[in-house]
Amino acid sequence: MLDTAPTLHMLCGKIAAGKSTLAASLASAPGTVLIAEDDWLNALFADELVSLPDYVRCSSKLRRIMAPHVAAVLNAGASIVLDFPANTVEQRRWMRGILANTTAADQLHQLDAPDEVCLARLRARNSQGDHPFAVTEAQFRQFSSHFVAPTRDEGFNVVRHEASG
Repeated sequence: MLDTAPTLHMLCGKIAAGKSTLAASLASAPGTVLIAEDDWLNALFADELVSLPDYVRCSSKLRRIMAPHVAAVLNAGASIVLDFPANTVEQRRWMRGILANTTAADQLHQLDAPDEVCLARLRARNSQGDHPFAVTEAQFRQFSSHFVAPTRDEGFNVVRHEASG
C-alpha cells in the first residue's frame, strides 16, 4: 500500500500538444496506472471513427463504462493518469463526476502549445505512422475550435506546462 493518497491526473491541451508524452511520464510513478482513450477507442471502435460526431458517439460510450472503473481503481489506492482530453467544460465535468465518487486528489495538467507547434508535431506523428489515428490539419482545427481552457471556478488543481517547439 502506498503512503500517499491516490491522484487522478487529467490532461488538457490541443491535439499533439504533448498530452500522451506527459501521460507516459506521469504514469512511470509507482502505484500509477495509465488509461489512454486513444488505445481504447482504437481497440473498440477503429472502424467507426471517421468524423467528429463519430468520435463524440464512441467516446461517450467509452466514458460511460470507464467512469466507475476509474473511480474503483482510485478507491483501491492506485493513482491514475487519465489520458482522455479535458479540453471542454463538459469533458471536465465528467472527470469531476469521477472524483466525486472517490477521496482522490486531482491534478489537471494544462499543456499550452501554439497551434504551429501542435501542427508540426502532428505532421511528424502522422508521417511516423505509429499513432492509432492520423489527424488532418482540418480535423485539428475542427477539434481545436471546441477547446476551452479550464477556469478557477471548475475547482481543479491546475498544473500548467508550457510547450517548446
